[in-house]
Amino acid sequence: MKMRPSLLVVIILVSFLLIPQAAAGESKVVYVGKIEGTITEYTVDQFESYIRTAEENNANALIITLNTPGGLGDSMMKIISLIQNSTVPVIVYVYPKGAIAASAGTYIAMGSHLIAMAPGTSIGACEPILGYSSNGSIITAPAKIKNFYAAYMKSLAEMSGRNETAAVKFVTEDLSLTPEEALKAGVIEVVANDIGDLLKKAHGMKTKVPVAGKGYVTLDLEGAKIRELNPSLSYQIVSFLSNPAVSYLLLTVGMLGLVIGFLTPGWHVPETLGAILLVLGIVGMGYFGYNAAGLILIVLGMIFFIAEALTPTFGMFTIAGLVSFVMGGLILFGKGGGNVYLVSEDTFSLLRIAIIVTGVVLALFFLFGMAAVVRAHRRKPKTGREEMVGLIGKVTEDLDPEGMVKVRGELWKAVSKDGTTIKVGETVRVVGMDGLTLIVEKSEKGGE
Repeated sequence: MKMRPSLLVVIILVSFLLIPQAAAGESKVVYVGKIEGTITEYTVDQFESYIRTAEENNANALIITLNTPGGLGDSMMKIISLIQNSTVPVIVYVYPKGAIAASAGTYIAMGSHLIAMAPGTSIGACEPILGYSSNGSIITAPAKIKNFYAAYMKSLAEMSGRNETAAVKFVTEDLSLTPEEALKAGVIEVVANDIGDLLKKAHGMKTKVPVAGKGYVTLDLEGAKIRELNPSLSYQIVSFLSNPAVSYLLLTVGMLGLVIGFLTPGWHVPETLGAILLVLGIVGMGYFGYNAAGLILIVLGMIFFIAEALTPTFGMFTIAGLVSFVMGGLILFGKGGGNVYLVSEDTFSLLRIAIIVTGVVLALFFLFGMAAVVRAHRRKPKTGREEMVGLIGKVTEDLDPEGMVKVRGELWKAVSKDGTTIKVGETVRVVGMDGLTLIVEKSEKGGE
């Protein structure tokens, strides 16, 4: 059956019209990254990784699920700068149920292009503090610092058109709001049960903050494919370490280990564990990024390896060096979001293997070196009689029964063991000593 030319033309035209629409539908993508725990320099690196991934893949939006009690002010400001310089709209979503965006988390939300909250969450309580006293009470910040952060919060609210009065009260009165209260007060834009619900409700909304290079963007999220960005291995490690309770415990136990080690020299276990825990506690304070933290642990590992070579500890320093070296390498090269790292996923997998293999090789090298040193120390020194017995020499003056022999390039007075005559040039073996006189016998082995 032949197809009419007109019908064929219509089919081709319809196909050309449908293909771009299908491609356009498939091109929509929204990335979802998770941030939990204390805001530190590591959080800055993780945010940067998430945003970079979304930008490189031309995402329609990046959703950050946030659950944090707060953290470092400097790190918070860096994150806000990253968001406001992002070419992809960043939606901060306080999620899951029970999550909070307190202190630094509230500032980050206020600096984002859109804020959403899940039921059962809260936002606010931003009064700055300097830390905690020895008895656990909060050390409040002076008025100058409090006024600065209040002004900073107000500027974020002004820029986004959100409620300035409520924003300032977050800082000055430690105000906290539920999702419904925050929505009614004009602090947030969406209350959503989950990511899917958020996409439906946020579709068609205009960003509250201009997107870098694009201005105010109307979100096109309908039918977008969701791609999750799982926290990197580095972030998982440092998130655990940066928990205030964990980092404080590590610092305390680490210092205690060093003190015990200095009081009990020669054992090496307390100071070794103390050094590792102390460094991990410092890393957990969050003042370093991934690069600095990784390098610190690698350097510590090398110090342990060298210490093992100089002061054999039967493998204690070697094991400590291996742990520090591998952990440092994983932190240094394991940053990124989801399947995106400083390098490709496949390359990182190879790097991870290389890091572990290198650490093991270094550990084995120093272990064998240590074993050789230990054997040398255990070997009894041979001096005098013990050193000479068994050596081979040559007769330089007939032994009849006394004469001269040459052993190890030195001339010695010698006497034949059984009184027999031994001629010049014959080989003898030392079997004993009488003062400085060697007692020798004929030998078939060659010698001096």
